[in-house]
Amino acid sequence: MNDYLRESLSYFGLYRKMFQAKKMVRPVRVSYGTNKEQYFLFYEPARIASSKIIVWIHGGGWNAGNPDFFDFVGQCACRQGYRFVSLGYRLSPKYKYPCQIRDVCAAYNAAVSYLKGRGIDVSKIVVAGPSAGAHLASILCCSRKVQEKYDVDVANVIGFIGSGGPYSFREDPGLTLKLLLNQLFKKGYNRRNGEPVALMEKTHIPMLLIQSRHDGLIDYACAEDFARRAEELGNACELYSVTDRKNTHSWYTAGMFLESRAENRGLDKFFRWIEELPG
Repeated sequence: MNDYLRESLSYFGLYRKMFQAKKMVRPVRVSYGTNKEQYFLFYEPARIASSKIIVWIHGGGWNAGNPDFFDFVGQCACRQGYRFVSLGYRLSPKYKYPCQIRDVCAAYNAAVSYLKGRGIDVSKIVVAGPSAGAHLASILCCSRKVQEKYDVDVANVIGFIGSGGPYSFREDPGLTLKLLLNQLFKKGYNRRNGEPVALMEKTHIPMLLIQSRHDGLIDYACAEDFARRAEELGNACELYSVTDRKNTHSWYTAGMFLESRAENRGLDKFFRWIEELPG
């Protein structure tokens, strides 16, 4: 069975598990703009096990999803003892890039200000995201041009984790990604201005790329391109190949947060990598 078909057939089991997920923490909703998608959710765990904070940028092909839909990710992070912030942004095709990265930068700034207002130490932030969220998170962390344009300071970011990210727009990206990119960008827009591998500059932020060779939607070579560019620039970057049986795009980018670390090696890698970061 090809990986695209496996991806399509995986949705029923994934959604069933999503709706069964337990909600242990009620997040605080904070708006940072006037659009209904311009908000973030803040999760405070009952037991704080780490001073590191996870800032999450959701996936969904840039055209779907919001922080509420991915509540189970925040619940999972809280079970591990992490404060967690889930950022929302305006979606395509109505809103074209760079609207999404502009919102992500504004949301990040608003979230940091909010946390400071609560007296929370924001010196150790890990930015993470799956799929389209990995695309946006990688630009936030690795492009000084974008940081300067949208006045965002990532000095306190100590790590970036991307899962299943379309970091490079290859000549033949596959039908699904091609359609999504056509929705994301205006006709005639120079897509290099929204391509993480083209925007990457020297950064202090170490990176973990979680990618599957059986993704079904995103070519594994996208992560290889990004890791190769990081090496050229001298940026610390680890490429982790998914070994779990549930290795289709939706399962390893988001579905893994519905399982335990004992069940899912990708999830264990995610949290173990954060645990091993200095601080």
